[in-house]
Amino acid sequence: MKRFLTPDVALLFLRVTASVLVLLVHGLPKAIHYASQIEAIEDPMHFGKTLTLGFAIFAELVCPLLMIAGIATRLAALPIMLVCMVALGLVHREWTLDQAQFAWMLLIMFGTIAIGGAGRYRIALRPQSGQRQA
Repeated sequence: MKRFLTPDVALLFLRVTASVLVLLVHGLPKAIHYASQIEAIEDPMHFGKTLTLGFAIFAELVCPLLMIAGIATRLAALPIMLVCMVALGLVHREWTLDQAQFAWMLLIMFGTIAIGGAGRYRIALRPQSGQRQA
């Protein structure tokens, strides 16, 4: 009898739910309201607002889509983690733990995904030897 509740299912659940959350709360609003976001975005590393917003949209829109599909999952988690670290360490240093809990939760969730990978349930661009595609 196959077990349904496996670490692979847990990774799928974490990957999809965390990614949908980032997409809905951060990625889509930034992309839809680009003109107002370009004025409002902080640029703590002085790359320019256009590049900073472009990277944020990539991290919060493109990377979650890759993660939902399970494509380059570990790599796709890194930009999201970087945005969280910049937000916590440079942009919102004054936040208390209470105010920063969402960013910390995202950092923990995507850090877990970066460590654990996609799991079995993913779209494989090239199948690994000895592993079936789901």
